[in-house]
This record gives sequence, C-alpha cells and structure tokens, in this order.
Amino acid sequence: MTPAEPFIIAGQSIAPGTACDVAFPITTLATGTTSSLAVRVLHGHRPGPAVFVSAAIHGDEIIGTAVVQRLAQQLRPEALAGTVLLVPVANIFGFITHSRYLPDRRDLNRSFPGSAGGSLAGQLAHVFYREVVARCTLGIDIHSAAIHRYNLPQIRIAAGNRRLVELAMAFGAPVIIESPLRDGSLRDLAEQKGVDMLLLEAGEALRFDRLSIETGVEGVTRVLAHLGMIEADDGLGAVGIPARANRTAWVRSPRGGVMQAVRVSGDPVRAGDVLARVAGLFGEDAEDLTSPVDGIVIGHATLPVVHQGDALFHIAAIDHPERVGAQIDSITEAILASEPHGSAQGMLDEDEVV
Repeated sequence: MTPAEPFIIAGQSIAPGTACDVAFPITTLATGTTSSLAVRVLHGHRPGPAVFVSAAIHGDEIIGTAVVQRLAQQLRPEALAGTVLLVPVANIFGFITHSRYLPDRRDLNRSFPGSAGGSLAGQLAHVFYREVVARCTLGIDIHSAAIHRYNLPQIRIAAGNRRLVELAMAFGAPVIIESPLRDGSLRDLAEQKGVDMLLLEAGEALRFDRLSIETGVEGVTRVLAHLGMIEADDGLGAVGIPARANRTAWVRSPRGGVMQAVRVSGDPVRAGDVLARVAGLFGEDAEDLTSPVDGIVIGHATLPVVHQGDALFHIAAIDHPERVGAQIDSITEAILASEPHGSAQGMLDEDEVV
C-alpha cells in the first residue's frame, strides 16, 4: 500500500509512521507566561481518516485525561492508518484550578466557534477548532458529570445521523442517547462544519473510576478498529448491544434535607419506583422521590445533603428496562474484564492527577 503523505500541523511536517507533540500558543497570563494547547499527533504509516480525541473542555472533568494518557501509551503510529490527534486537556486553565470554567468565568463548551480577538474562552475555542477539529472527520470528546454527581458511561449523539449511530454502536458504551445540540457547543459547531462527533459522558468531576476509564479506552479503540485505522477486532460481539434512548427526565428533591438513595446509575426502574428518600435532620417527614418513566438511571447525585429542587437523578426513558438493565450489566462486565491484569485502578482524588 502507498505510504501516507506527511501531516502538516503547527508549521511542522510529521512523517508517516511517527508521532510528535505540538503546542499552540493561546494567550499570555497575568504573570506574563504563555499558555498553550498541547496536542499529540500520531500520524499513521498508511493513509486513512483523521480523528481527534479530546478531554477536559470543562477543566474539572478529568476522566478523559486519563483515557487520553492510556491511548497515548497504547497507540503505535507505525501500525496506524490515518491520523489520531490526542488532546489530554482542552481547558488547561480550568484543569489547574479544578474548575469547569476559564478565568474569564466563561464555559469553553458554549464559546465555539470563538474568535482570534475575542475573550480568553473565545480565543481558546478558535484555536482548538482551527487547529484540531477542522483537520478531522470525526471527534470523540470526553466529559463527566459535575462535582458530587456520577454519570453511567454513555455516548451522546445528534439525532437523525445514521453514521453516528453506527459509530456509537461501535464504541460500545452501555447507553446511547440522542440529545439536542446546544448553541456554542463543540458538537453544534462540528455538525455545522460536517465533522461527526461522539460525546462520552462518564464518571464524576475531579475523580477517576475504573469503569469510566476502561469504557473510554476500549470504546475509542473499537471505533478506530471499526474505521480500519488499527488492525484489531472491534469487539462488538463480546460487548453486546448498547441501550438507546431519545428522551430523558430529571428528578428533583421535593424538600431540603438528607437523602438516602435506593437506586444508583445503571439500575432499571419503572414509573413510580422509589429512587431515594429525603428526610429532615432528625429523619422526620421523609418524602419519596419516584421515577416518572420506565427506564435506566444514567446519572445520580453522590452528595446526600440536598436542597429543595436539587436534580438528584437522571433517567433515560427506555422500554423493557429490566432487560436493558441486564444488558448493561453484561456490557460493564465485558468492559472491566478486558482490562489488562494488574492495571486495575481504584478511585483517585484530584490531587493525584499527574
């Protein structure tokens, strides 16, 4: 097969079958130091598509950083067809301050397409789109729930795109959700520009957990295999068929107090099932939270101290939830069983991020 052409990025020519780390200057901080967007480019020996994998667009959502670190160690450009761009931290400002936002208090994932002369968030969004997203035909962006919340690993895609359904099935996360696009988001801009996007939601802000990391690593690997970029089985037979939903519901606390959870993410529920109970400080006047739909719990609050109106459970509306719940159990077991012996990783605090 004819070797690939060199890949040109940041003024550098990256030869086929090699890797290179590049840094795109973003702005000057108050200290006078320059900040940059770090990207590792793995340019395959053979021609193929260009795919980016990005993490920490919200700086406290660090699960994706662990996923990208693993991919950076596992993928070999000499055995690759096409090009993979790895972005371990898109929002370095929020990452180092353990914050979702940038110093200008803006949300990077509401700032696309940005502009070269705009706010800090706008400048970062502009560089990230121009130098990474626009060079690719597919992106996989990794998020987590907010602090004190946990998301069951799930792929979110734009509705009505059969190609994205195919890729989401290849990824093999427990649940696939067709969710609306938000103005200013990376997914919204990518759709406008013809770049397919998978968004992985998994785990909790400022925390690592084994299932989320393994789902991300294995899922990206399966997508690359499905695209023919690496020589590997896409593993779909072993993982099983993810559940699919196009409607979700939030359940909020009916009062302030202390929550005792009955269900957690991944559990199947029927309409009317008790999800949790919230009582006063002495355990008085307990009130039940019940599911409004049949479905699967895809997210839950992990902090028992709640205020009235707090969103405590996120449920994907799915028919036959018990059957789907058993499917999810088999998928999560398959994902965890695929982990190499001795690499199991327990829950880590944010101060253990390297």
